Amino acid sequence: MKIFMRYRFSVVSVFILTLIIFFDQKIGMRAAQLAISSFREMALIIPPIFILLGLLDSWISREVMMRLMGDDSGLKGIALAFFLGSAAAGPLYGAFPVAGVFMKKGVSLLNVLIFIGAWSSTKIPMLLFELSSLGAPFTLTRLAVNIPGIILIALILSKITRKKDIENLYEKARLF
Repeated sequence: MKIFMRYRFSVVSVFILTLIIFFDQKIGMRAAQLAISSFREMALIIPPIFILLGLLDSWISREVMMRLMGDDSGLKGIALAFFLGSAAAGPLYGAFPVAGVFMKKGVSLLNVLIFIGAWSSTKIPMLLFELSSLGAPFTLTRLAVNIPGIILIALILSKITRKKDIENLYEKARLF
């Protein structure tokens, strides 16, 4: 029963997919193909991310990360969070394990939130694509809105989040 509870979402998903295939084979097979494709994509992306996380965790000390991106890092920490998030490759779900390691290393919540915001909307490859397909005015306008927006949202969230909730979040990251 303990194993079922651990994998209940997967078991229920496979059961529902089987029902869909039974009632409408065309839709069910398409759903199965999408699920397999998504699983394959994650299987190719997640291992390199975790290898890089292991290297980050072992090569860079907590003290260095706290100095560069901790509570007292100021604009340097914000700029580094933006750079790391923008230079990252991969889908957004790859940012969360990195954010967990950042929290484990003592990076401030503000900089973690900025990192996630930058990863989601200011990635360099995406900017280059936008620049070539939509033009400089669009790309620069979007950046002019996104960068202050990311900082503002991160500031607001880091200020309104209760200290106890932040401590719980960092404790969970330490267990990661």
